[in-house]
Amino acid sequence: MASKAVAKAAGGVMSISQKQTLQSTGIWERVRRVLAVDPNRSNGVPLNPYFRNPTPGGLDPLEYDDPVTIPAGDIADNPYWKRDARRAYPRLSFVSQADAVALLSVGSAAAPKQELIGESGQKALVAAKQEGKTTGLAAYVEKNVAAAKDALLVNGLPPLPSGQSLGKEGAWQPYKYELTEENAYPDG
Repeated sequence: MASKAVAKAAGGVMSISQKQTLQSTGIWERVRRVLAVDPNRSNGVPLNPYFRNPTPGGLDPLEYDDPVTIPAGDIADNPYWKRDARRAYPRLSFVSQADAVALLSVGSAAAPKQELIGESGQKALVAAKQEGKTTGLAAYVEKNVAAAKDALLVNGLPPLPSGQSLGKEGAWQPYKYELTEENAYPDG
């Protein structure tokens, strides 16, 4: 009721009960009503005055000025992976053979094997990296067997897989996961 009153107040341009679609006429309307599941349902073809104006694709896309906001509109320094907070894209890290040789011979900043102070430390690091690039990791391990054993082996054995340890019997035992009382079901 209220919608019809609003339509009359608006000048009676269109009433709510009037369909906004083309309908068949004459004998075809009778055939459609007999064969249709719901005869009062429209066929979905819109009336010409109710088409979209301007039509889709009717405007030249080069005429449209996209409002640019800084920094989101800066396509040069705003790749999608920086803006995407939903996915934490993994960052790949690589250790080349030259880096591995430098870590084995000179050490790292966290655990240095030699005093790397001043120019002598820089020269030692550059020399170790250059040796790793030219000869490779295998040649370094063959030349410095004792240093490689100390750095790579644990008690003369290779390191164990994550979460495992040597038990009393000398066999590998996985880490025993124990449920705390708050994570376990009650006994009753």
